Amino acid sequence: MKARIKWAEKATFIAESGSGHAIVIDGPPDIGGRNLGPRPMELLLMGVGACSAVDVLYILQKARQTVTDVWCELDSKRAETDPKVFTDIHLHFVVTGRNLAENHVKRAVELSAEKYCSASIMLKKGGVSVTYDYEIRAAE
Repeated sequence: MKARIKWAEKATFIAESGSGHAIVIDGPPDIGGRNLGPRPMELLLMGVGACSAVDVLYILQKARQTVTDVWCELDSKRAETDPKVFTDIHLHFVVTGRNLAENHVKRAVELSAEKYCSASIMLKKGGVSVTYDYEIRAAE
């Protein structure tokens, strides 16, 4: 996997993935940022949520669950002093669908957290406390 980060101006960078996609990353105004994109640590947190949400959806689809929506809300804490690493990350999954079996949703979330989500597992191995929970909502 490869990526390229190119300085655009002030505290703004363009990040390009090896698959050809790009995103603007910007620093906070106090270091010259213009709020044109997420901060680097926000992007890292979003990556963890996206990695796990993709797993959960894929696992539920393989289990033939009728999923109509999935999202992951993340809450994190960072160290007070530099380096201001993540110390705690909590993932809250909301899975909406028709006749969803709770055991399948629970298993999908657990498999992502314990086996498949490279991003969250990597952070756990680095000492971050990563927790998760879920809720199931019936589709209208």
